[in-house]
Amino acid sequence: MRVAIFGAGGVGAYFGGRLAEAGHELVVIARGAHLAAIRAEGLRVFSTSGDFTVTPALATDDPAQAGPVDLVLVGVKAWQVSEAAQAMQPLIGEATTVLPLQNGVEAPDQLAAELGAAAVLPGLCKIVSFIEAPGVVRHAGVEPRVEFGERDGRRSERVEALAAAFSAAKGVTVGVADDVEAALWEKFLFIAPVSGVGALCRQPIGVVRQVPQTRAFLLRALKEVDLLARARGVKLRDDAVARTLRFVDALPADSTASMQRDLAAGRPSELDNQAGAVVRLAAEQSLPVPAHEAIYAALLPGELKARGRL
Repeated sequence: MRVAIFGAGGVGAYFGGRLAEAGHELVVIARGAHLAAIRAEGLRVFSTSGDFTVTPALATDDPAQAGPVDLVLVGVKAWQVSEAAQAMQPLIGEATTVLPLQNGVEAPDQLAAELGAAAVLPGLCKIVSFIEAPGVVRHAGVEPRVEFGERDGRRSERVEALAAAFSAAKGVTVGVADDVEAALWEKFLFIAPVSGVGALCRQPIGVVRQVPQTRAFLLRALKEVDLLARARGVKLRDDAVARTLRFVDALPADSTASMQRDLAAGRPSELDNQAGAVVRLAAEQSLPVPAHEAIYAALLPGELKARGRL
């Protein structure tokens, strides 16, 4: 299988790198110092599941140099998806599968609008990873997992092939979702509140979950996303909030979300795709989400400043 990583950050580099380690041909679409380091020394990943280095068949900032591939792993930030969809057109052939692994619930529709619904296989991942230095990615926590599924729940040929490919890779667990929309929202139920409360507190999850006041605030935010999903007809499990809270409690104490790290570093973040999306989608349902409204309002000035709008 010929695999392209479009956005070789912590997510794309890890899962694409594992597929390359398992013998698949890898194309990396990156830029700047990160691209230069990958060309010079390969893609290096330091992981709690085992370190590895892979040499891509091609590393470039021009998708046209690569041409059509079998699989595109979309690893850009959620706010970059629409722009990325336009740029990745040269990678798309008649049988190409595009697998988004972003935080949030809107990336599959954004990609489908540009590339066609047939090309897009909705998916998600669970991992704590990030670029540590040019050409170097650090997997710092959470057992790496990728999940995906057809929107209608059928076990298509491409779903079976991808499940087999990821199952054969080291350091990855894989799940095929019968209801991929519910799977996306269950991750969103975790990532939006944890990212928002962590960024607001400027503390890792171990501190947030230990202090009674911030733990209660986090629980309120979890319940808001749960109610929003159900209002939109998403079939979440009855114990979705309790399951998510148990997952939060099992995270390494020093864990931080990527949105939190971006905001702390003064970089553009996924604020509009997480807390902002909760506020926006809740307004469509006339559903009050005061915790997320507070998170979004408090973090918005830093986001605007990072984007040069203040």
